Amino acid sequence: MAGAKSKGLGKGLEALFGDIEINVAKDEPHEYQPGKDQILFIDINDIKPNSSQPRQIFDEEKINELASSIAMHGVIQPLLLKQAETGFELVAGERRWRAARKAGLKQVPGIVKELTGEQRMLIALIENIQREDLNPIEEAEAFQKMHVEFGFKQDDISKNIGKSRPYITNALRLLKLPEEIRGLVLSGKLSSGHARALVSIDSEKMQLLIARRIENEGLSVRETEDLVRDIEKKHEKNIFKRIEKSVDILEIEEELKTILGTKVTLKHGRKSGKLEINYYSRDELERLIEIFRGLK
Repeated sequence: MAGAKSKGLGKGLEALFGDIEINVAKDEPHEYQPGKDQILFIDINDIKPNSSQPRQIFDEEKINELASSIAMHGVIQPLLLKQAETGFELVAGERRWRAARKAGLKQVPGIVKELTGEQRMLIALIENIQREDLNPIEEAEAFQKMHVEFGFKQDDISKNIGKSRPYITNALRLLKLPEEIRGLVLSGKLSSGHARALVSIDSEKMQLLIARRIENEGLSVRETEDLVRDIEKKHEKNIFKRIEKSVDILEIEEELKTILGTKVTLKHGRKSGKLEINYYSRDELERLIEIFRGLK
């Protein structure tokens, strides 16, 4: 089972760094020996991004801050890498790699490990989740990828990343939102709290209207939840009205339809109401007028 194969990855990345040979010769060419975990200083241009990276958006301001720190102190924590067909592919540490490039570093320290595609994706996801700054849509898409590509069930995902089953379920529900709303969450214009409130609305049109109102008016999560509750209450009232009409009024409408030979709608209030009689041509209108004249 998928969960069993990846047992222990959710406990932290430090478990990956044991018994690794260290090569600290910065100015010597790296010599990676397949099948052996090593720390090497690697030409930064020989490293490419992780194809399984769940993060889609990187905060440029934070990258610049990290680049300033790296320029002064170097890369303190090695990148986690796997060997690719040419060079190496990042498994974890893409922010550090991007910042190191900005800082002008020629080489960076990297731990090179042999990992499956499943392990690469899990480690990248775990690294981001442990920092707790992964966008909720990116996180949900990573969970979906774990399910679709590697056959993980929600229980497997829960065990591997250390989050509860309801947390996984609620995260995946965000992917049901329209693309426009998912984009607003990805860009940070809507929070995960806003998104969770919108998921409970059945109408996509209404979801979009409220999302635009949140963006334009700066509604808080609490204000959004109150707005959604009001909409749901109104919808509930409309359902009750339709049920009441089906019990008490439909029979009358059907009888009038038979008498007049056209669609009839009866809107009945407590003390008054409205009777709507449809006609679809001039001839039909004249026919109805003749019927009413005959009632005198």
